[in-house]
Amino acid sequence: MDVESNRASLEAWLILLRAPGLGAATLRALLARHGSAESALAAARRGEHERAADAACAGWLRAPDAATIANDLTWLAAPEHALLTFDTSDFPALLNEIPSPPAALFVAGDASALWRPQIAIVGSRNASQGGLATAAAFARALAAAGFAVTSGLAEGIDGAAHTATLDAGDITIAVLGTGPDLVYPPKHRELAARIAMQGALVSEFPPGTPGQPTHFPRRNRIIAGLSLGTLVVEAGVRSGSLITARNASESGREVFAIPGSIHNPLARGCHQLIRSGAKLVETAEEIISELAPLAQRLGSSLRERLDAPQSAPLVVTSQPPPPGTRPATPPRADYAKLFAALGHDALGIDQLAERTGLAVATLSSMLLMLELEGEVVAARGGGYARRVPGQG
Repeated sequence: MDVESNRASLEAWLILLRAPGLGAATLRALLARHGSAESALAAARRGEHERAADAACAGWLRAPDAATIANDLTWLAAPEHALLTFDTSDFPALLNEIPSPPAALFVAGDASALWRPQIAIVGSRNASQGGLATAAAFARALAAAGFAVTSGLAEGIDGAAHTATLDAGDITIAVLGTGPDLVYPPKHRELAARIAMQGALVSEFPPGTPGQPTHFPRRNRIIAGLSLGTLVVEAGVRSGSLITARNASESGREVFAIPGSIHNPLARGCHQLIRSGAKLVETAEEIISELAPLAQRLGSSLRERLDAPQSAPLVVTSQPPPPGTRPATPPRADYAKLFAALGHDALGIDQLAERTGLAVATLSSMLLMLELEGEVVAARGGGYARRVPGQG
């Protein structure tokens, strides 16, 4: 929404969005009934809404803080900052289909990225090295196929998915539990800046809103709602990632989960999801083939919106990406070193790093691929060994 040409409407929207306790459902109902933000604000000031008896809400609507609204307008006037309201064509269509959609989104970065086919990748904040490598590998493969990778900027799996996508030169979207100008956790400030340059930061909370415990479950429904499907990489049984997965399921979206060792507490949430109907996946190609038809339709809509040429790479494809777009893989010489180091007795990843001279993160990715290909088995306690022929 352009600040100068739509100032009255924008101010009305900001006042309504900041009204304590008004809520997205009430705001949407007011807009539907009265047709514009200005008319909806006038009606709200007359008490024509269910929160009319709330003194804090009524007080704000009558006399909003001018400095706060001015700060919001200043933030929105900056380049690549936007407010997408549900009553405009810029608002992501998929988000209107969830059970409790937001009324508006504050965006820092490329707002059109929200119309790209998206896959959510979520998981534990305290992920294992193997889980981080898995998230990164899936993010690279899905991004190379044409998906924007969406997550919540948290530590662990979220951060690994965002970083891998950025490093591959592809688009990632972070949905925040704070205002769009704040970063939580603070250690991800640099990551957030990269995302704003190469994708988008998204929040339903106005600028300056600090993170609160109730904000993050609300953020999770937007992650799921923007995406065609949600992939859970590692999650404990009480993980917030399971909330995202439930939101996805309730919105009619696909849920995918990666299985793990029965001895790994971070695999139990994924196993619980699989028992509840989530699709067990071992490769990114399984997700791509499942979501490609939906993604192609969404990509066509985006191409029309942007008046992009038909050759623009906006559509997810189930075909392998062209040469030069695949994520880098370790050279065969590194695999030879790893095979030479592996034996039939399990070795820990630190021992393998010492024997091969390879980085732990590189080894984690290589061991994952070899395990999926049946060449390596993961032993109890986190060790790895060559698979014995005939071994299950």
